[in-house]
Amino acid sequence: MIPHSRGNRRPYAEIFALAACGLIGLAGCKKQDQGNGTPPPAQVVQVSDMNLLTIDQNDLPKFPLVSAERVELAPELNVTGTVSPDVSREVPVITLANGRVVDVKVRLGDDIKKGQLLFRVQSPDVTNAFDAYLKAVNDEQLANKADIRAQDLFKHGAISQAMVEQADDSERDAKADLDAADQQLQILGVDKNHPSSVVDVYAPIAGVIIAQNITNAAAAGVSLSGSATAFTIADLTEVWVLCDVYENDIPKLQLRQEAVIRLNAYPDRPVRGRVSDIGPVLDPQMRTAKVRIQVANPGFLKLGMFATATFTSRKTEAHAAVPANAVLHLHDRDWVFVPAGANQFRRTQVRTGQMLSGNRQMIFSGIDPGQQVVSNALMLETAGNQQ
Repeated sequence: MIPHSRGNRRPYAEIFALAACGLIGLAGCKKQDQGNGTPPPAQVVQVSDMNLLTIDQNDLPKFPLVSAERVELAPELNVTGTVSPDVSREVPVITLANGRVVDVKVRLGDDIKKGQLLFRVQSPDVTNAFDAYLKAVNDEQLANKADIRAQDLFKHGAISQAMVEQADDSERDAKADLDAADQQLQILGVDKNHPSSVVDVYAPIAGVIIAQNITNAAAAGVSLSGSATAFTIADLTEVWVLCDVYENDIPKLQLRQEAVIRLNAYPDRPVRGRVSDIGPVLDPQMRTAKVRIQVANPGFLKLGMFATATFTSRKTEAHAAVPANAVLHLHDRDWVFVPAGANQFRRTQVRTGQMLSGNRQMIFSGIDPGQQVVSNALMLETAGNQQ
């Protein structure tokens, strides 16, 4: 055991003195290393409030302020949709002559003209109808002769008035049967002067074939198996753009309101249309309503195209506008820094709008026109992260 004495305490005091000198020397060396001519970084002190930054008084000139401008603009609403046919301009092509298709002249997607031959059907209905027509012609001719004969006999007193009236009634019945047989041939599309078992079916309107349900040798007609509609023709000179609008945005729309349509395929060729209907029923899952926009087709609108419709309100609203660099995009949100007194700045969340001329960003909420913000939010945020 080493005895404790005053003489033994001296080496410990010398050791502590040498350690203190070493620390002072290291601090002096660190100060010399920073004297390389570069300015020291901005001194930012983080406080308990994560959105509040405190800047060293000498570094304030590095973060100049700008005042939010006041802009008067009509608010816009952007919704997505698709190009669809106008159902009032869709016409089904059917044939009342049941039978087998023997020739198809057109196909799905073809542009057609009114009166163009679409397909031909061989139908036993035509044979039966023409047979009924010929019998009705013979019956009407016989009844007419009997009526004339009865009139002549009555003039000579050979028959009674009742028999004449009966002959007149028979002639009228025969004439009605003939008219009905003639009408049946017209309905089936048969020319009674040039009868044929094959019926030609023509286009009722001009347009584009958007649906085809028949092929060669298929059954056609309203009574046979298969679809009664052989083709569907749509007049695409005007189309619909059907959009889904959230229920919170429905009050912003009204009938006949104008919309600007931009297609994904042609973003630089906008077209204009007007709201023709606002759906009365909401989608229970998405909470959206179907809004129909009537659009004149300039020629390049195709069914199924994706589009974005922009609605502009008729009333203008005042909002703030700041330089784009004053807005910080962080965690899917937008922020600006506003002075918080002395040498402090507060990070404030804002709701941004569209970009304006002069590289300015519209602010819908969060700050007011005339309020000051830091002109470069990213620089201030970066300086804070380095501390």
